[in-house]
Amino acid sequence: MIGGTGLIGSKLVARLREAGHDALAASPRSGVDTVTGEGLTEALEDARVVVDVSNAPDQGDEEVLAFFQGSTRHVLSAEAKQGVGHHVALSVVGTDRRTDSGYSRAKLAQEQTIEAGTVPFTIVRATQFFEFITQIADSNTDGKIVRVAPALVQPVAADDVAAALANVAVDAPVNGIIELAGPEPFRLDAVIRRVLSANGDAREVTADPRARYFGAALEEDSLMPGDDVRITPTRLEDWLNHTMVKER
Repeated sequence: MIGGTGLIGSKLVARLREAGHDALAASPRSGVDTVTGEGLTEALEDARVVVDVSNAPDQGDEEVLAFFQGSTRHVLSAEAKQGVGHHVALSVVGTDRRTDSGYSRAKLAQEQTIEAGTVPFTIVRATQFFEFITQIADSNTDGKIVRVAPALVQPVAADDVAAALANVAVDAPVNGIIELAGPEPFRLDAVIRRVLSANGDAREVTADPRARYFGAALEEDSLMPGDDVRITPTRLEDWLNHTMVKER
């Protein structure tokens, strides 16, 4: 598990272990560095599947691109040496439609690197996580005003993403892309307004068609999945209720 100690990775490792699989959370702390390639080949000895849910450090566009391309190349090279039969990578719905965003360009480059490799693969593109809605608000905050484009979005719970990835990891590679989304579409401003309200956050959310989304200009469906999408079960209100209960 590359990125096995993060939000999705930790949930995924736990699910796979509960199902009886031997899941290793690889990270620099365990002697595995995908940026340099150090420890990768040794860590993948006897591995059947590698799941990459890593994320780039919060840096500039060039650094993010270098991270995803370099890290992916190192992982794929080590997989090929060890005979790994399935590479699973987590990506983002619509990343190929938001090329004015440096992060999206980097994720698209990661996907293209995987597709050009020799290891059988499955790319899972997910919509925005409920858990990251506040982060989206933060990135569009000016004083006490949050300005976001009123584009459609169909967010998903991180637990549901981990569950879907666990299933993909034990299935045969599709050598293509699977899309994943939550059960309900919202306007981006509406879902941010609801999450902030639930958290007692008094910021005012304003719909502004000119507002950028991590550098990208949004059309109506820029964040939406296609028709052949796997729908997850957790609704926003259920997630909010569960989250509020856990935090009490």
